Amino acid sequence: MSDLSALEASILNDIAAASDEAALEAVRVAALGKKGSVSAELAKLGAMSPDERKSYGAAVNTVRDRIAAALADRKAKLGDAALDAKLAAEAADVTLPLRPSALEAGRIHPVSQVTEEIAAIFADLGFSVAEGPDIEDDEHNFTALNFPVGHPAREMHDTFFLAPGANGERKVLRTHTSPVQIRTMRTKTPPHRVIIPGRTYRNDSDQTHTPMFHQVEGLVIDRGAHIGQLKWTLIEFLKAFFEVPEVEMRMRPSFFPFTEPSIEVDIRCDRSGPEIRIGEGKDWMEILGCGMVHPNVLRNCGLDPDEWQGFAWGMGIDRLAMLKYGMPDLRAFFDADVRWIEHYGFRPLDLPTLIGGLSS
Repeated sequence: MSDLSALEASILNDIAAASDEAALEAVRVAALGKKGSVSAELAKLGAMSPDERKSYGAAVNTVRDRIAAALADRKAKLGDAALDAKLAAEAADVTLPLRPSALEAGRIHPVSQVTEEIAAIFADLGFSVAEGPDIEDDEHNFTALNFPVGHPAREMHDTFFLAPGANGERKVLRTHTSPVQIRTMRTKTPPHRVIIPGRTYRNDSDQTHTPMFHQVEGLVIDRGAHIGQLKWTLIEFLKAFFEVPEVEMRMRPSFFPFTEPSIEVDIRCDRSGPEIRIGEGKDWMEILGCGMVHPNVLRNCGLDPDEWQGFAWGMGIDRLAMLKYGMPDLRAFFDADVRWIEHYGFRPLDLPTLIGGLSS
């Protein structure tokens, strides 16, 4: 029996040492094949007595079963190892890279951001936001605003006219947000203190003009409104918007049909470097138009100019964005170029506040 135990131990060692399935198969054939060492032990049973055959046969069969079980276990382990090695060698990453979240990838357009900045400033000054339609009639866009018949602004080189309606009236894409001033004064009881941001349309296109652009106007109607309040309001807005401690403002006489007197406003700036710096330097730059609301406009809205006075102003939102954030070409605002919006856009949570900073 000692020889049988030694044979079993030797075969089990060979099984454990087999490095692959081919080597393991060679061990199996050498042990359990027709001419294998275990098969040779079974062949000895024919020369033994019945008692010896019974005892020795049972021992050999037990050894054969243990060897067969060891072979099966080792074959399973070698198969798993071979599969793991193959998978590792042939691995291919077919997954897409993780997409950034909307908060990381999304951008707020500079026009939207600057509109929010303007609204935040004027809200702190006690103004509310008013809105109106983009398609206007002649009454609200021109006549009520004291544009006389034949005024150049009514002509095709400035205004987009729509096809005549059933009544022959030709509506227009509003050339300014001033019609909302008329709607406010006609539908609400004074005093008024509103700003009016929105889209406007004029037939013009170059580096600093586009057929559709964004404008914000302000309107104050009160019994004691005067031009000193207008000047203070504009100075406080410009200081907050450009985030500078002081703004020097120059007011020049001008003409607008809906204001009297009418004023063009310049601010001191420095143009000597690559960027325009507001509030310093020796240069002047026109920034907006304003004035006291014309008495005829007040009368057209049912207000007595002897009782009510008002002032208004208007400025381009796109131009304010260009000045503050260094954008050289207005046309790029409307190109829908994702590279431009990634560069100049704002993250969704960059909400302008007077405490946290408008452009922080």
